[in-house]
Amino acid sequence: MTTFMANASNIERKWYVIDAKGKPLGRVAAKAAVMLRGKHKATYTPHVDCGDNIIIINAKEVVLTGNKLNNKIYYNHSGYTGGLRERTAKEMRESYPVEMVERAVKGMLPKGRLGRQMYKKLFVYEGDEHKHQAQKPEMIEV
Repeated sequence: MTTFMANASNIERKWYVIDAKGKPLGRVAAKAAVMLRGKHKATYTPHVDCGDNIIIINAKEVVLTGNKLNNKIYYNHSGYTGGLRERTAKEMRESYPVEMVERAVKGMLPKGRLGRQMYKKLFVYEGDEHKHQAQKPEMIEV
């Protein structure tokens, strides 16, 4: 018996929806990252993007445990001298909830060409509406 190796011709992609309402950010991001990589499938191949498409809804209502709302800081740098911008997790959740969830998931994906390819299959929405109804996505629990 030979080992199965997935390639672009024999990968089947499904669409899944994760509802982040009332769920911890890390749990939602970890579940999404595993499914984007395809590690939940028996046909997982490390060097191939065999993951599924993931839609995360209600990003604005994601939960951060402990005192992370005040202590966790997100950094951006413009590239210019003195261009460092700091935002707390509370500011991020109020103003940029989609970016906060995307950053959490992106940090759990592989770095490089393959990770960027996987990241393109992630769709995050602030509310509970999304524009992917035609793909008939399945709800999954975190």
